[in-house]
Amino acid sequence: MIDSGLARRIRLLGLDVDGVLTDNGIYIGPIDGEAVELKRFHVQDGLGHVLMRAAELPVVWVSGRHSEATSLRARELRVDEVLQVPGPQKVEAFGELLERRGIAWEDAAFVGDDLADLQVLRRVGLPIAVANAVPEVKAVAAYVTLAAGGQGAVREVIEALLKARGHWPELLERFFSDPPAARAV
Repeated sequence: MIDSGLARRIRLLGLDVDGVLTDNGIYIGPIDGEAVELKRFHVQDGLGHVLMRAAELPVVWVSGRHSEATSLRARELRVDEVLQVPGPQKVEAFGELLERRGIAWEDAAFVGDDLADLQVLRRVGLPIAVANAVPEVKAVAAYVTLAAGGQGAVREVIEALLKARGHWPELLERFFSDPPAARAV
């Protein structure tokens, strides 16, 4: 459970991609003679993004590697920003994003799963680990999901955050009374 006082303080949710939004699998193969990368994203996580947008809480993705599959899914979900930087540069890139948006580290949440996420997780106000995160990430997390990365963990985080903020019932009512809000999940 996420503390309601802490949840109300959060102004931005940052998400690692591989291992959080995906199951950590990367499929690479030739299509028409070109190497193509495919990733599996969980649809319930997509609906969570729609609900965060309805709550007017920005979601940003921070990946330790560039991937066109990540860019395509982010565009489809209208993710606020996507940072694709080498793993060691995540903390610097996320810090610059927060500064640009006028958000303090303690007013941000971040979901991670692996060692490249540790520097960011140690600085944010609400560090979150997915169920299958490495022990070092779980050790710094204030919240650990029941679901594994790529298996609805992001939806779980969003639901817990919105419930702790007291927004969940109103968002569900708005979502289900206005079906066009659900277009891109």
